[in-house]
Amino acid sequence: MKKHNFSAGPCILPQEVLEKASEAVLNFNDDDLSLIEISHRSKSFVEVMEKARSLALELLGLENKGYKAVFLQGGASLEFLMVAYNLLHKKAAYLNTGTWANNAIKEAKAFGEVLEVGSSKDKDFNYIPKGYTVPEDADYFHCTSNNTIVGTQMKAFPETNVSLVCDMSSDIFSRQLDFEKFDLIYAGAQKNMGPAGTTLVIIKEEILGKVERQIPTMLDYQVHIAKESMANTPSVFAVYVSMLTMQWLKDLGGIKFIEEVNNKKAALLYTEIDRNSLFTGIVAKEDRSTMNATFTLTDASLKETFDVMWSTAGISGLNGHRSVGGYRASMYNALPLYSVQVLVDIMQELEAKK
Repeated sequence: MKKHNFSAGPCILPQEVLEKASEAVLNFNDDDLSLIEISHRSKSFVEVMEKARSLALELLGLENKGYKAVFLQGGASLEFLMVAYNLLHKKAAYLNTGTWANNAIKEAKAFGEVLEVGSSKDKDFNYIPKGYTVPEDADYFHCTSNNTIVGTQMKAFPETNVSLVCDMSSDIFSRQLDFEKFDLIYAGAQKNMGPAGTTLVIIKEEILGKVERQIPTMLDYQVHIAKESMANTPSVFAVYVSMLTMQWLKDLGGIKFIEEVNNKKAALLYTEIDRNSLFTGIVAKEDRSTMNATFTLTDASLKETFDVMWSTAGISGLNGHRSVGGYRASMYNALPLYSVQVLVDIMQELEAKK
C-alpha cells in the first residue's frame, strides 16, 4: 500500500500520473521506444512540450494575454539569477520572507541596487511582513508566495505599477489568484507540479529587452521564448510528467476545484493543531500556508512515541526542516484528504494516551 506522502519536495504525484509516466518510460506512444530515449526534436515530444506550455497558461487563465510559458532547467535557484539578469536595470525591491527569498536577494545584488522593503527575519520568518511600500521607481518587485521551510504563505499581494515577480515554486496551481497581476512567475516543478528537473516560467513578454547589459544566451528569457523551450535539450521526463499532472488538474476541474480540496485539508490539520493540547503551530495563524503546515510538540519527551506512531501508520516525510525542527506536513495538490485524516487520527491517539 502506498504511503501517505507529506514530503516537502520532490512532491507527491497523482497515482494515475505515475502509472502513465511509468508506461511511457517503457513504451511511449506505442512507438516501441522509451520516452527517455526518444529525440527531443521528435514530433512526439514537440507535441508534449507544446501541450505543457499551453496547459500552464490555460490553468492560470493567461492565454492570449501577452504571456509565454517556458520550461527551463536549474530550478528556482537559477531563476534567482535569471530574473535579475533580465530585469534589473538600476534597482529592484524584494520582500524577504525566508531562505529562498534571501537567496534571491543575494543573487540580485550582483546586478544593481536591491531594496529589502520588508523582512520577517526578526522572528525567524514565522510571519509575512505587512505595511511595506514598493518604490514606484523600482524595476520590479520580487516576492515568494509560499515559504516551504517555515510554512508561511502570502494571502495578498501589493497593488503597484511596478512589475510583479513571484516565486511560486511550492504553491503554483494550488489556489485562485489574479494571475494577470504578475509579470513573471516561476516555479520549480518538484514542489507541486512534477518531478525535479524542470522549472516553469511564465513571462509577460513586454517586460523583456529593457536592460542594457549583454545577457548570456542560456540566461536570456527572450532566447528561450523564441526557441520554444528548446534552446538546449530539455528535461524530457520532467516536462512530460508535469504535462500529465497539469492535465490531471484540468480534468478534475482546474484550480478552482483543487483550491477547495486544499482548503479542506489545511482546515482539518490546523483545527487539530489548535485543539490538541500536545501540539502547537510554529507560524502566525493569519499567515499559515495551506501547502506546508509546520507544528511542534508541546512536550518534547513525546517525540519518540509520536514518531513511531506516524511512521507505523504509513506516514512519510513528516519531519520538519533541519533549520526549524518540529514537523512539517506538506499537503500538495495530489495529497488526498484521507492522508491528512490519518495524521489527525494519530495526533488524537497520542493525546488520548497522555
